[in-house]
Amino acid sequence: MGAGGASTSEAPSDTSSGGAGGSNTSTPVEPDASSDGSTGDPPILFLVEPDGGGVSYECDFLLQDCPAGTKCNIWSNDGGSAWNATKCVPIAPDPDEVGEPCTVEGSGTSGLDTCVLGAVCWDVDPETLEGVCVAYCQGDASNPYCADPETTCEGRDILLCLPVCCPLEQNCVEGQGCYAIHDSFSCAPDASGDLGAFGDPCEYINACDPGLVCLGASWLPCEGAVGCCTTFCFVGSSACSELDPTMECVPWFEEGAAPPGFEHTGACVVPS
Repeated sequence: MGAGGASTSEAPSDTSSGGAGGSNTSTPVEPDASSDGSTGDPPILFLVEPDGGGVSYECDFLLQDCPAGTKCNIWSNDGGSAWNATKCVPIAPDPDEVGEPCTVEGSGTSGLDTCVLGAVCWDVDPETLEGVCVAYCQGDASNPYCADPETTCEGRDILLCLPVCCPLEQNCVEGQGCYAIHDSFSCAPDASGDLGAFGDPCEYINACDPGLVCLGASWLPCEGAVGCCTTFCFVGSSACSELDPTMECVPWFEEGAAPPGFEHTGACVVPS
């Protein structure tokens, strides 16, 4: 039996079957609901409920149901560092396309950016206020999808089309890591800060250094933590035993369930 996954953004729970990650076999770890990460942009994909009341939805970013000349964007209605609301905002003159650099007004959670309709400025640098335009998913909450096949729809309340990446190659831009989110791997801001090395405690899927993954502590040689950082590995290699003789490289996906190109992706764990 494999290691258990952090490949979901659901709250922690224990199950008992599957491969190293894609089937949620141990303690999945929720994305950080408060950290700014290393870039100042909240590395979360759900709306945080504000202290004064419920989440404020003024529009639907999937449907983009705002009046002409405006778009539906996520923002922080209390001035905080986490998105907790949606609102209609003006579309910038000559807006930036998906994948192009963008800028925001005030902060990464102001909701005011230079991206086109259906996109938001993501991974914003808190000093330069620059980021990159990322598309919202399309469709509806029951069947969201991405028009670009090289991206995957990720998130819980906030659904963004993030690039599919390779955890073994870590082929994301500087400041981001290739993390396990749901049943795929996507680029997201590295929120590890001063921790995130092999064996460090972690609570969130992007709380480990790029190339590492946050898994339930029951699968790893660490105690007293929700999860621990371990490394991705190439199934069949000796990399894990070199780190710790009790560890093995266990496939991330169950046999026959791995997407093309991910058949040899695994994680270093203490097998049960």
